[in-house]
Amino acid sequence: MSGNRRKTAAALAAAAALTLFASACTGQSNSGATDDASKETTITFWHGWSAPGEVKAIRATVDAFRKKHPNIKVNIVGNMTDDKINQALRAGGSNAPDVVSSFTTNNVGKFCSSKAFVDLNPFLKRDDIDPDKTFPKAMNEYTQFDGVRCTVPLLGDAYGLYYNKDAFKAAGVAAPPKTWSELATVAKKLTKTKGDSYEQLGFMPNYHGYESTTEHYLGGWDPKYFDADGKSNIAKDPAFAAMLTTQKKLVDDLGGYEKLEKYRTSFGDEWGAKHPFHTGQVAMQLDGEWRLGMAEESKPGFEIGVAPMPVADDQADTYGKGYLTGTVAGVAATSKKQNAAWELVKYMTTDTDAVVNFANAIHNVPSTLAALKSPKLKYDPRFKIFLDIAGDPNSTTTPPSVNGGAYLVSLQNLGFDIEKGRQKDVGAGLEKTAAEIDAAIAQAK
Repeated sequence: MSGNRRKTAAALAAAAALTLFASACTGQSNSGATDDASKETTITFWHGWSAPGEVKAIRATVDAFRKKHPNIKVNIVGNMTDDKINQALRAGGSNAPDVVSSFTTNNVGKFCSSKAFVDLNPFLKRDDIDPDKTFPKAMNEYTQFDGVRCTVPLLGDAYGLYYNKDAFKAAGVAAPPKTWSELATVAKKLTKTKGDSYEQLGFMPNYHGYESTTEHYLGGWDPKYFDADGKSNIAKDPAFAAMLTTQKKLVDDLGGYEKLEKYRTSFGDEWGAKHPFHTGQVAMQLDGEWRLGMAEESKPGFEIGVAPMPVADDQADTYGKGYLTGTVAGVAATSKKQNAAWELVKYMTTDTDAVVNFANAIHNVPSTLAALKSPKLKYDPRFKIFLDIAGDPNSTTTPPSVNGGAYLVSLQNLGFDIEKGRQKDVGAGLEKTAAEIDAAIAQAK
């Protein structure tokens, strides 16, 4: 990932706002899978990358594919959002994409339930590809919904903890924290106040902090968002109340919501050189694998350490896990060239060398178990932390839903109210939010 990936809040809002794909897509999941992929043909591939290096990497991947499949020509169209994909699939026709990739895993539930993308299970079975043995567990989970696997992972993002080694040394902290209690202790040791503000903040816990969302924090627990019947489970699973309470206590311990928010307004842009971790304004930062390169490019003036994000105190034995998300790829139901389209999707997402080369080019986490262990991977030694998080079977993600990421927006809104002190009864807040989530899902079906 690089700076072109939408900020988390914006991505969630887009996922929540994205309308269900039009009924014109429904029921067409098998209608186009009659083409002969060995014949001369041309397919169209839409993706969301836009940075020059990323566009170049996509082209290199497609060029390598064409060496193996010279009969399949590929028209590549970049910088495509889910909204644009939605519009094209509604319209159909020769200009619609055959292969689509999306940054928004939250929309997989919509892609699958609306049959906008075809079910890839028959293709995988035909080609003897076992998803459980091919993809990391969490990535395997976020690419399917309600028994339908309409996408497969195309590189991933893993979240960990960045820390200022110089600040650690100055504060006498020997190692990065492994549990949330240790995180609180270390954050307080690293915090230096200055008047009614901070000279250095150990950690910015507020949800409006960069990447500090409820779902990212919950990666340190073992959350079950929905029960077997598809109902919201947030009021029943103690992980949610525990995380929300733990985060609120850290906010209070570090000076309180208002003081922290005032300091947060002094931060530079998340994607610029003046990011608060780069400048030393915060000594620890929850972030994805892309931050390492961005931070080093800004020449921060201190040594950067990388570690897994701390876990819940009662799950100390699972330290090393983290939150995973990533890019997904699928075949459009409107395509009349689904077999040829599948050949490209299969190559990009399951060919080890293809996955490794793409990961090397854009510095994302590989999305197959084989690629994670490939000796051809090139990376800073610190980057291995993210490879290990991706391969950890205890790592978690957020499950797809029929209405996209709307349930995450509801949970995040509750988090905002709790950290501000507006909602003091966490249990009651979770009950109300669970009902809100269930009502929204019922309306979307």
